[in-house]
Amino acid sequence: MTSSIATVPVNPEGATKILVLGATGATGRLIVNQAAARGYDVTVLVRSAGKASDITGAKLIVGDARDETALREALKGREAVVSALGTPVSLFREVTLLSTATRALVSAMKAEQVSRLVCITGMGAGDSAGHAGFVADNVIFPLLLKKVYADKNRQEAIVRDSGLDWILVRPSILNNKPGRGSVRALTDLSGFHGGSIAREDVATFVLDQVRADTWLHRSPLITW
Repeated sequence: MTSSIATVPVNPEGATKILVLGATGATGRLIVNQAAARGYDVTVLVRSAGKASDITGAKLIVGDARDETALREALKGREAVVSALGTPVSLFREVTLLSTATRALVSAMKAEQVSRLVCITGMGAGDSAGHAGFVADNVIFPLLLKKVYADKNRQEAIVRDSGLDWILVRPSILNNKPGRGSVRALTDLSGFHGGSIAREDVATFVLDQVRADTWLHRSPLITW
């Protein structure tokens, strides 16, 4: 399925109020910038104010995304959450950040009565495993990203079981090229093996899901 992505959708109901997690990452920054350009009311929760000093157009709250108390504070008055949380490669140590933070987030969202969650995971998570291309599937994932993707799988399971209005977005290999303004959004991966997409287009697609139900309770893989 090909999906055109709007850059500045009209919102007749007033400013959409969102919380962005992972806002200091490369994709997260684009999400914040684009949300501000759409006129959204944006809050970001970051661990370090210093790393977020150049983020504009958003209310900054300092706290740990694994801390339910901090999450509840950041969620007050919000209508939706966009999670762009990432984690570094770990060859030997277990990765738990994504699942721990997502478990705390789900609990906090229920407590604050926020139902919409758009969560970025990645190509190779869940039933998209084995569709990233020969090198990725046989070298990169098993040797470098095995522990990261084990946690992404736990993260996805938590989201699926949350009872929230969730959408899991699985980008193909990310690049920093200019966006094309459209993506392919796939759930049937028959014959699909690998692909790439601009972070800019990922950010736009993700923000579109804040108000759209096209992919509600589904896990589209997005690519060019």
